[in-house]
Amino acid sequence: MTNPERDPDELVLDPCAAAEGVEILTPREVPLGGPRAMRVRRTLPQRHRSLIGAWCFVDHYGPDLVADTGGMVVAPHPHTGLQTVSWLFTGEVEHTDSAGHHALVRPGEVNLMTGGRGISHSEVSTEATSTLHGAQLWVALPDASRDVAPGFAHHAPDAVRGEDWEARVFLGSLLGESSPVTTHTPLLGAELLLDAGAAVELDVDPAFEHGVLVDTGVVAVAGREAKAADLAYVAPGPTTLALAAGAEPVRLLLLGGPPFGESIVMWWNFVGRSHEEIVGFREEWQRQITRDGQVVPDSRQVAEGRFGVVDHALPPIPAPALPNARLRERR
Repeated sequence: MTNPERDPDELVLDPCAAAEGVEILTPREVPLGGPRAMRVRRTLPQRHRSLIGAWCFVDHYGPDLVADTGGMVVAPHPHTGLQTVSWLFTGEVEHTDSAGHHALVRPGEVNLMTGGRGISHSEVSTEATSTLHGAQLWVALPDASRDVAPGFAHHAPDAVRGEDWEARVFLGSLLGESSPVTTHTPLLGAELLLDAGAAVELDVDPAFEHGVLVDTGVVAVAGREAKAADLAYVAPGPTTLALAAGAEPVRLLLLGGPPFGESIVMWWNFVGRSHEEIVGFREEWQRQITRDGQVVPDSRQVAEGRFGVVDHALPPIPAPALPNARLRERR
């Protein structure tokens, strides 16, 4: 998914929500673009918090009626230095990338694309999709791995069930389940469903910081209430994480990882390490997609280069103009 926002500093943290190692990060609604723009709720990055572990970007969308929004139509666009993690609750999205992967994103199945040194891809909801609802997540790659070859992985995790809860672990390990998907830093990604009034105490890695993205219902995260679309941040230290549903059933995503420990520069769809590097990525993408000063009308006409060529008829998305200031590092 392309990142239409270029100023995460405008996002807001609830000033009354930080206490005892738990913060509530509230979302900002942003459009993906176009006259019938699909809108998403963005909770990461924020002014004071750019990452949770290596998770550097959290978008949450739907449930949206495709007849009203036009669905997801994201033309080929580039990425560097990150992995994208797609997780759907409802609907279906077609993924096509320049490394030759073509796949469908379906509910309960994770698709992870590694951008590495450079990739481009498209995401388009299928004609069979009437309602679209899910999350698009990015993971920053550490310096030692950020120039790896682009790649793609798919995994459909089995459900783990308790008396009044259900979980699917799509990255890392939780509840005795482990995902086979390769990541370049330790990560946790899981969907949890809680019945109304249910309470669960999860054994977690005390070295991890965690984020709880609430999709539906209201849940107490280590005693602090988080509403639908909130992202609750939990600092490292605890060996357990208590989750308690309110009067309605809850669906949430649990994300985690050890503090990233590296500075990144994140702009548009690129994760790098300096302003100059991002400028270079932008210039390379623009050279690939333009002929005689114009963006090519079909992505199959894109020139070979760092970001490859996507087998898709939509025109590629040009990079926005850079701001009139140096891009700043974030941790």
